[in-house]
Amino acid sequence: MSIGGREATGDRREVGHTLTSLLSGAGIYLVVILLVIVGAATSPGFLAPDRLLGTFQNVALLGIVATGVAFVTFSGHFADLSVPAIMALSGIVTVSALRFGLWPAMALGVGAGLVVGAINGWVIGYLRANPIIWTLVTAAAGSGFIRWAFSNKQAYPMADTPSGGAFIALYGGKLMGGLPLIVLVWAALIALGHFLLARTKFGAQIKLAGASYEVARMTGVNTRRVTLSAFLLSALAASIGGILLASLNKLGAEYIGKGYDFTAVTAVVLGGVTLAGGRGSMAGVLGGVLAIGLLEDVLTLNGVGVDPQEVVKGALFIVVVGVAAYLARRQGADDE
Repeated sequence: MSIGGREATGDRREVGHTLTSLLSGAGIYLVVILLVIVGAATSPGFLAPDRLLGTFQNVALLGIVATGVAFVTFSGHFADLSVPAIMALSGIVTVSALRFGLWPAMALGVGAGLVVGAINGWVIGYLRANPIIWTLVTAAAGSGFIRWAFSNKQAYPMADTPSGGAFIALYGGKLMGGLPLIVLVWAALIALGHFLLARTKFGAQIKLAGASYEVARMTGVNTRRVTLSAFLLSALAASIGGILLASLNKLGAEYIGKGYDFTAVTAVVLGGVTLAGGRGSMAGVLGGVLAIGLLEDVLTLNGVGVDPQEVVKGALFIVVVGVAAYLARRQGADDE
């Protein structure tokens, strides 16, 4: 009986690991392939190179933000809900500072976002504040600060100035061969994120801290510094995304970035990164972003409006989180 029991336990453990690996690894790309097939079947020209490149460009902003949020989720702190406020702050600071030149303005915009990220990381990492509650507080305070500091007004780049014209052209900029600049930025951040997680000591530490905060602390990992770094990386990505979003909209405003927190978390979890932390990969995050972009394309091409699309994405988030939690419990129970 005991041998049979051990065999049954081993079988369950193997199934649990297989399902979890499928969800966090290649599984999301099966979803991507399915969406491509559905899109091609329902819309002629869906697979045209220009259209697919347009899909990448449309989803690149989400990809940039999700890459940063993934570090917070990896670290075991669920999500950074201050992302919209950071995007709005970085965008409006950059637009307002364009009189100093494009690069100084963007540096000031990123710097403003990093200040918020540093505050988040310090309070959550060193004071052990609840990450969801604190980043919600930061988001509300950030929005209020923008409205106060800019007198509830929007900031517009001057198109007839060199820096203003260059800023407006930033989002739609293309490199040789027609590759959109924003897609290159996303690819660079994904590559950097993968390197940090898979090839560096920091990556090992953030995964250990996410899997078990106390174990990481007792083994000598500076968990407070790891948390601070995770929120700084999230703020860096959100700042870059906010600047590019302001370029797309040709203005800086308090509402720029609304909704990116939820959609980014959806992409991260859809890509197999567990909300509990410590598991997943940047390859999965990339797949999650692509899946959301393709899903939006398929729904739009089939006449589904924006509001119903939000309902679909919300339902998708609930299902994916539920399945991931179930598989995590199964795997944890099997390992006992």
